[in-house]
Amino acid sequence: MELKEARSYLNYLLTLNVRGEEAFGPMALAFIKDYDLGAIGLEPEERFGLLMATIQSLADEPKRFSLKLNMLQQTKALLSQTRYSNTELARQIDYDCRKTESELKIYNDAMRPNARAVSEETQQLIVQTDVPDYFLDVAQKRASEYFQNQYGLSKQAKTAQHFSGGPRKFEPDNTDVHREFPGACAPFMNSRTNAFHMMMPFDIKISKKPDGPLDAGSRIFYTKFGYSFPLAYEMDKLISYQDGEVLDISLDDPNLLFFSVSRVKEKDFQFQGDKPNVPPEFAYPLTVLERVGTLGTYVQVVSNFKIWFDAARTSILVTGAPDLYEYGLQGGAGLMTRSHASDKIPAYAESTKEPWQEGLSFNFVNIHLTLSPGTDTAVVPYNTPLFTVYPVHARPNFKFMDRNKMK
Repeated sequence: MELKEARSYLNYLLTLNVRGEEAFGPMALAFIKDYDLGAIGLEPEERFGLLMATIQSLADEPKRFSLKLNMLQQTKALLSQTRYSNTELARQIDYDCRKTESELKIYNDAMRPNARAVSEETQQLIVQTDVPDYFLDVAQKRASEYFQNQYGLSKQAKTAQHFSGGPRKFEPDNTDVHREFPGACAPFMNSRTNAFHMMMPFDIKISKKPDGPLDAGSRIFYTKFGYSFPLAYEMDKLISYQDGEVLDISLDDPNLLFFSVSRVKEKDFQFQGDKPNVPPEFAYPLTVLERVGTLGTYVQVVSNFKIWFDAARTSILVTGAPDLYEYGLQGGAGLMTRSHASDKIPAYAESTKEPWQEGLSFNFVNIHLTLSPGTDTAVVPYNTPLFTVYPVHARPNFKFMDRNKMK
C-alpha cells in the first residue's frame, strides 16, 4: 500500500470513528495488523491517533485486555515521537498500562487457577476394541479437523470479536461487524473439540426407502416404538432374517428401515478381518454390518468399543454427537454408572481375569441412531462424529450447594 492510499484509508477510518460506526474497530485493527504503518510513511501523530481511537473502541471485556495492553505499549513508545508528547499524557498512558496489566493478571489467575491438591491418581478409562488405532487416535484427529472446518473463524470474524461498538445500526450485509458465530463461543467449541468422539471410517445411510443402498452392504429392519425385527429381501419378498419365513410386508411400509454402509474411505484405517476372500476396504464395514441391530426405532451400530472405569469415581455419559441433527439424525443418550446388569455370565467372569480389572466396571459404547421427525433418508459421510463420550463425576462425588449456605 502506498502512502497516499494509506492516508486516504486512514482518513476514512477516522471518519467512521467520529460517526461512531460499529465497523470502525474491526477495520482499524485489521489495518494496524496487516500493514507496517511506519514503513508505509504515516506520521507518528497519525499512527498514535489511530491506535488511541482503536483502544477506546475495544470491548471492555477481560479477554480483550491482552490486545489492549499491547496497543497501549505501542502508543507509549510512539508518544515521544509526536507533538502530543507531554508529562501528563505520558503519565496517563503509563497508568493505563499498569492498570491493564493488573486486571489482566486477575483475569488470568481466575481463568487458570492452581489445581487443588489431590492425592488420587488420574482416573484411567481403559478401552478394548478391535480397531484401537482408529478409535483412539485417527478418529480423534479427524473429529478435531471436522469441527475446526465447520466452525473455525475467518480472520475478519476473529478481528470483529474484539469490539462491541457504539449504538448499533441494522447492517446484516456488512461482514466487518459480523461476530456472532458458534465458533466464537468457548463452551460450544469445548463440547466438540475437547470431547471423545465415536465415528466410522465409512459412510452410513439410514432410510425408509429401499433405493440407493451404499456399496458395502445393507440390512433391513421392521421398526416401531417398542418393537423391531430383522428382515431380509429375497425373490421380491421380505423374509424373516431369523428363519427365512416369507412375510406379508410391502416395501413401502412406513415401519421399514434400511441401513447400509460404504467401503472404508479413511486412508489411515487398518483392519485384519477373518475372511481372507473379502477385499480389505469391505472387511470392517461388513463386520460392523453383521453386528447391527435395532432397539425400537433406533439403529444400534455396534462398535465393539468396551470401556472400563472406576464407577465409584466416574460415570460415562454417551450421547449423540453435537451436530448429528445436521444429517437428519438423532442420537440416543445414556449414563454408564456401573457394569452391565444384563450381560452374560462369561462377561462377568472375564472382568476378574487381569489384575488391572480389579475394582473396575465395564460397559460398551454402542451408537444409537434414529431418523429425525420428518426425515426419510440420512447419509453420514465417513469420519463424521456420531456419538460422543463425556466422563463425568460419579453422583456421590459432588453436590450442588446454595451460595447462601456456604461459610
